[in-house]
Amino acid sequence: MYRIDNLQYANWSEKIFRQMREGGLDAVHVTIAYHENFRETVLNMEQWNRWFEQFPDLIVQGRSAADVRHAHETGRTAIFFGFQNPSPIEDDIGLVEILHDLGARFMQLTYNNQSLLATGCYEDADTGLTRMGKQVVREMNRVGLVVDMSHSADRSTIEAADFSERPIAITHANPHAWQPALRNKRDEVIRAVTSNGGMLGFSLYPHHLKDKSACTLASFCQMIADTAEKFGAEHLGIGSDLCQDQPDSVVEWMRVGRWTKEIDYGEGSAAAPGFPPMPDWYQDNRDFGNIAQGLADVGFSQAEIEGVMGDNWLRFYELNFGPKP
Repeated sequence: MYRIDNLQYANWSEKIFRQMREGGLDAVHVTIAYHENFRETVLNMEQWNRWFEQFPDLIVQGRSAADVRHAHETGRTAIFFGFQNPSPIEDDIGLVEILHDLGARFMQLTYNNQSLLATGCYEDADTGLTRMGKQVVREMNRVGLVVDMSHSADRSTIEAADFSERPIAITHANPHAWQPALRNKRDEVIRAVTSNGGMLGFSLYPHHLKDKSACTLASFCQMIADTAEKFGAEHLGIGSDLCQDQPDSVVEWMRVGRWTKEIDYGEGSAAAPGFPPMPDWYQDNRDFGNIAQGLADVGFSQAEIEGVMGDNWLRFYELNFGPKP
């Protein structure tokens, strides 16, 4: 069994890299851009290169599924780059291939707002994929940069799933029916993604959980079981959205970027705009294995547990990180 967490934005450090190893994480998809432009994103990649140099016994850059297997065999964690906004490509479709060559493997078409490509989940009107969005999706398909719709609105997500010639992903969200957050996904959205071969990664970010920080492991795993019954366990994985050790100011960067002068509280509380406490059964990467036990407790087979814990993501990586066949 491989263990893969397909979304984190921690305040990276040797401590966290060692906790990844303690938790047996074979791969982690890390956010390296929220609102950064191309040059700023490259600077973030430079910082990761330094970490790969400093901690070669703990982490290695991931570009393919083979890198996950190699990391597993050598006791390390493969790090895959992703963007939560298309801002790194600016308005230049040619940068899609450049960024893939530099190691990017996931890109959201929107964060919470309208982008040049599609509509974010906080907008009042969802106009779907734009003209540029369709061109960029085709280019992403060609080079092997996965379309991620985690922060996108419903119509845009469904259109992306149907228009894309390769499976897409929602790397970190939960069913809206379980917890009606704006960012969580309605059944018709999950169906569009999974019926086209795509993946849903379940989020542990408390604003996306039923009962938030008080969410129980049993509730979370029963939600996964209910989703598997509807859409198939083979399309499900984990994208924890772990933001460990981040200062509260980072939430402001996520939500505000450079697009407004006002504080945007999103789905958080205006009275407590920082990061909410994580559930007690998932404090950091060392707790990743708790999910496997929770899935067993709600009746998942061993093969299904192995799929959700990482094997499904590994299969998805195998099919979608390289150039279009």
